[in-house]
Amino acid sequence: MEGNFEEQSKLPELKLDAKQAQGFLSFFKKLPNDPRAVRFFDRRDYYTAHGENATFIAKTYYHTTTALRQLGSGSDALSSVSVSKNMFETIARDLLLERTDHTLELYEGSGSNWRLVKSGTPGNLGSFEDVLFANNEMQDSPVVVALSPYFRENGCTIGISYIDLTKRVLGLAEFLDDSHFTNTESTLVALGCKECLLPIESGKSNESRNLHDALTRCGVMLTERKKTEFKTRDLVEDLGRLVKGSKEPVRDLVSAFEFAPGALGALLSYAELLADESNYGNYTICRYNLDSYMRLDSTAMRALNVMESKTDANKNFSLFGLMNRTCTAGMGKRLLHMWLKQPLLDVKEINSRLDLVQAFVEDTALRQDLRQHLKRISDIERLMHNLEKKRVGLQHIVKLYQSSIRLPYIKSALEHYDGQFSSLIKNRYLDPFEFWTDDDHLNKFIGLVETSVDLDQLENGEYMISSSYDPALSALKDEQESLERQIHNLHKQTANDLDLPIDKALKLDKGTQFGHVFRITKKEEPKIRKKLTTQFIVLETRKDGVKFTNTKLKKLGDQYQKILEEYKNCQKELVNRVVQTAATFCEVFGSLAGLLSELDVLLSFADLASSCPTPYTRPDITPADEGDIILEGSRHPCVEAQDWVNFIPNDCKLVRGKSWFQIITGPNMGGKSTFIRQVGVNILMAQVGSFVPCDKASISVRDCIFARVGAGDCQLRGVSTFMQEMLETASILKGATDKSLIIIDELGRGTSTYDGFGLAWAICEHLVEVIKAPTLFATHFHELTALARETPNHEPHEKQTVGVANYHVSAHIDSASRKLTMLYKVEPGACDQSFGIHVAEFANFPESVVTLAREKAAELEDFSPTATMTNDAQKEVGSKRKRECDQDDMSRGAARAHQFLKEFSDLPLDKMDLKQALQQVNRLKDELQKDAVNCSWLQQFF
Repeated sequence: MEGNFEEQSKLPELKLDAKQAQGFLSFFKKLPNDPRAVRFFDRRDYYTAHGENATFIAKTYYHTTTALRQLGSGSDALSSVSVSKNMFETIARDLLLERTDHTLELYEGSGSNWRLVKSGTPGNLGSFEDVLFANNEMQDSPVVVALSPYFRENGCTIGISYIDLTKRVLGLAEFLDDSHFTNTESTLVALGCKECLLPIESGKSNESRNLHDALTRCGVMLTERKKTEFKTRDLVEDLGRLVKGSKEPVRDLVSAFEFAPGALGALLSYAELLADESNYGNYTICRYNLDSYMRLDSTAMRALNVMESKTDANKNFSLFGLMNRTCTAGMGKRLLHMWLKQPLLDVKEINSRLDLVQAFVEDTALRQDLRQHLKRISDIERLMHNLEKKRVGLQHIVKLYQSSIRLPYIKSALEHYDGQFSSLIKNRYLDPFEFWTDDDHLNKFIGLVETSVDLDQLENGEYMISSSYDPALSALKDEQESLERQIHNLHKQTANDLDLPIDKALKLDKGTQFGHVFRITKKEEPKIRKKLTTQFIVLETRKDGVKFTNTKLKKLGDQYQKILEEYKNCQKELVNRVVQTAATFCEVFGSLAGLLSELDVLLSFADLASSCPTPYTRPDITPADEGDIILEGSRHPCVEAQDWVNFIPNDCKLVRGKSWFQIITGPNMGGKSTFIRQVGVNILMAQVGSFVPCDKASISVRDCIFARVGAGDCQLRGVSTFMQEMLETASILKGATDKSLIIIDELGRGTSTYDGFGLAWAICEHLVEVIKAPTLFATHFHELTALARETPNHEPHEKQTVGVANYHVSAHIDSASRKLTMLYKVEPGACDQSFGIHVAEFANFPESVVTLAREKAAELEDFSPTATMTNDAQKEVGSKRKRECDQDDMSRGAARAHQFLKEFSDLPLDKMDLKQALQQVNRLKDELQKDAVNCSWLQQFF
């Protein structure tokens, strides 16, 4: 996070006298030690942090320790830092929304008396929501998860529960998992988990370490709780209070699980849901089904750039940033976040979304009209959340009203659509809108607001209850206006008595100190000095004039002030009454928020598909066990959106039994990584319900995308690059099915060439023979291309490798200048070299180094510097290296070598002298050499 240096220069001054400082130091020393907690102390005009927290804030946010001050002296001195209100909001947003390694606490008080008034964690933002989202949209709903793992010898059962505090949803799930916690990781990703509760482990077992690693990969804060909190006692009774409806369905749902209810018990206790009565009867509970959505682990999310990152150069670097064209305030963004983490598997539901996107793509006027109306929709979900918590004022009710009166326009625009999907739009949106906006639901709320709120005052920025709403308020309003008239008449009468023009010379002021007063300029004062001293009471003489009053004005002013206070109190009571009544419409607004945010995201997809320079196309979706994956003219949506890119499209045809497993070779920087990622991104987009950047696309639904691309070092966790690579690959081998999609980039580079190649070959064979998932395998091990040439042998003990195809990214080398040109086209056949030395030339390596590299490569590999990739070379699957031979050649050579060895072993060497023995061996050798002319496999021995 960039430090705000302007903020640093305005560092608030830490103003504490010796007594206050001493009192605070004695309090601070008594605080329990919690390394995760960042504690702030509210000093009214600014905030302070102390001790290790102060050092952390100075280094992380001010980027300098010069911001630190010492409180106290000598050995008792305490490092302190002062923080302005704006900077406090910035730090709170970073700690709770961006990072997942700290909790936040806020204390109020003075001297040695301080109390904790607010606390929050990344999963439970709690009372900090007003600080975090005062000036920012809420982009994601934080979710807290509790895990109850039960370890067995061959894996483990995970009981999982979660709470979405924004949407007020409780969920339960239970599933078997492997030693890499593949299912747990994809569940945490799908739920958008920010914090995870785990029972404290007495001993740090290997399984626990693996589980902690999975949480770290997902960027989840780990909160350990006592095992005794993971209990199910009184759980059904507690849920009965929180969940809408009767207790029986809740009891049935909970009894269907063995370990998940314990996790839910720990969550209820941790989130203190039962302590807040506004939660009662407002939660829903559901079973989370792992098989409802495509599984994506944290590695795949990063490899495909699904979510935004701080390092993104612009918003189009991530899929979320590119696809987020939502118009509503926050609701659409949060739903898009969730959809991207939960791509669909149900072909019918995917096509239903695609139908709606197609309707909005084809009808530009409808799309633009709806988007204009949605721009005026507030964040209804957040407003409802605050309304239920009774944390709202009249302005929030007015925001809900202003959103409500847009709905007839949205409904009218949808009613005008008469295209091929009109029945779908009717069922999905018009019928529900009709139901929720009738006189028993939304119209009732609109009526309440129009009757109770003074809408005419909104233009002045005032949110008032209309005086006609309540007889008592109306009477007070009349009295207030009567007093205002009397004060005005007195002002006129006094101006006449003093012979001063009204308002020009004699002004009537109203302030907090004196109430209603007369004021004249110092210039006018001498003219009326005599009357002023005899008939009036002078209150104040300043540069701007003389303020004075008389008994009549004072009496009227006091009466006015009293009536005003009564009016304000009456307003306050009525506002509370209106807020309570508005809270009964939560179900109505909850349903409407769901409809509007879904409409917003689908319109966003349609806008993206239509507005790109090369429009997107609708994919054909087939079930997982049918069809192939054919992407014609496919592009990477994020790469083509960059200003400096002229993207070259490529076809990808993953055909069962022919090219279901593709080995992709070619030069560095040739586009291999982009190509394999874009296939994953296209499939993800299609299963979310979006059009895809292709000329034509047919996609067989995938239950999971596994990606192993570019492992970074994880030395902080004691894991090397190669170990990280192996761990990621192991989770693919354990978790993938024939319905998954596997993307592997450069496997086996982190160890010796032969070990790496051996592993890569074995992994490829396993993926082809056992898992049988469509795979894109980019590599520089050109020997792997031989997999595609292995012909299935019909002997039962022989393995069969079928459906393997070689592709390469093409490049051209000018034979005269030896310059390399990337063509970025993916074409059939294998590539015979990696062009690594040419890429080194691109990087301006010294010429002597490049020359030496060519010589050494030529020695090792019969390297041909002017080799170009001709069509003949492409047809010859494999490389020009000496050691590469086809199967027949190898078989013939091996048989002849066997014959040579047999003949040699049959020689009666014990009966020959040295000269005879040498003659016989030379004869056998000459015969073998003569036969080796037609056998390249044998030639390597000479």
